[in-house]
Amino acid sequence: MLGVLFTIRRAVEAEGIPYTYVSAKMFASYFFRCLLKTEPTAPPSDKVTILGDGNTTVIFNAERDVATYTIKAVDDPRTLKKILHLRLPKNIYTVNELVSLWEKKCGKTLERIYVPEEQILKDIQDAPFQTKVELSIYHSVFVKGETNSEGVEASELYPDVTYTSIEEYINQIV
Repeated sequence: MLGVLFTIRRAVEAEGIPYTYVSAKMFASYFFRCLLKTEPTAPPSDKVTILGDGNTTVIFNAERDVATYTIKAVDDPRTLKKILHLRLPKNIYTVNELVSLWEKKCGKTLERIYVPEEQILKDIQDAPFQTKVELSIYHSVFVKGETNSEGVEASELYPDVTYTSIEEYINQIV
């Protein structure tokens, strides 16, 4: 999947088509309605599964904020032929910090079950294709963390935008 995206990106660039890639990071609604559970059922009541050690920084953004920044970037020459990163300062947390924030808002302590990287890699190898793709993305995000620094930062280009912080987002759910 990521190979296909890379191929498309390189084809767009080779043809000289104007572009701005938007790196939205993780969509908050997908992960927070269930507190990081990959099955969209309900938030955990007693335990939470954390991939890796929970200390990797992850960025979550509300979808409407991604749309707002994307619209602002459409005709902005500062984003032309660049990656627009949404590393919004109030939305950068480790998973352990997020779980602690969730616990504070809910008034309940959750048992934290950590899945070591070795187990995740084994699960990726043994999984059917669709699950393999999902687990690979989760491994990349929750264990390895972001590595791409090229491009421009949305919150620096558009400081006037008021975005939804993760704490505000969790307040809407809890």
